[in-house]
Amino acid sequence: MRCGAEPSPRDPSGRSRFEPQSLARHGGHAVALNRPAGVMGANAMILAAGRGQRMRPLTDVTPKPLLPVRGKALMQWPMEALARGGFHRLVVNTAWLGEQISDFFGHTLSSNGHEALSNLSGLDLRYSHEGRDFGRALETAGGIVRALPMLDEVFWVLAGDVYAPGFAYTQAAVERFAASGKLAHLWLVPNPPHNPRGDFGLSADGQALNQADARHTFSTIALYRRALFEAPWCAIPPGNPHGLVAPLAPLLRAAMDAGQVSAELYTGAWTDVGTPERLAELNAT
Repeated sequence: MRCGAEPSPRDPSGRSRFEPQSLARHGGHAVALNRPAGVMGANAMILAAGRGQRMRPLTDVTPKPLLPVRGKALMQWPMEALARGGFHRLVVNTAWLGEQISDFFGHTLSSNGHEALSNLSGLDLRYSHEGRDFGRALETAGGIVRALPMLDEVFWVLAGDVYAPGFAYTQAAVERFAASGKLAHLWLVPNPPHNPRGDFGLSADGQALNQADARHTFSTIALYRRALFEAPWCAIPPGNPHGLVAPLAPLLRAAMDAGQVSAELYTGAWTDVGTPERLAELNAT
């Protein structure tokens, strides 16, 4: 099964809920990305490589994950939640204005007198700079495979532009998932106005369904096993050295059809901060 082309769900604005569907090579050279010997794998990845087209003109000068939400950079909310859950080794992928993200957060975080970052003390941040290495974002599956050498056997993935302040990243969830033998566990949310048809179904016994009459929206929050992004499920070489662009949706749908994806419904506050209007609504309350 190749990480590859398939039409993906779109919201009413015409934006892909996941990503463009083509595989593409940027240039003819391979760029390696490796974890130094003896360094533990990261236990979470934050997706922060998008252009944020619908958020323009704000994102013309600031990457969307750094836009302020209730006094903090948007991406800082899930970083703090991960730290509270004991997940301190994070990978962040970047592309558009990516140097601003690495400059803002650095690598090994201490507050360094920066009061706004005091809740992130002790985080070990690693970066996958897709824009620097390939001149473009690699989409979700391409980006995860690119970062795979830096990731642990089981790891969280979440979007840096989603606001879910009450979501708890727990070791218990990781242990349950690891024991399940599944390739992925997704958190779904009730459908927001901009995605009324939803993305995936949910069975009574907690299986994620590719085909279902009633569907929920994928929150972007998930636990994954490395094997989902390796052969035979994904044909992109580990580390994606040629910068292949690949969406996540086809890979998830294939794994769902094989009974390899579980899910649950999260009903807490959740916002896909995709437009200036949604950003303004959050900051007005």
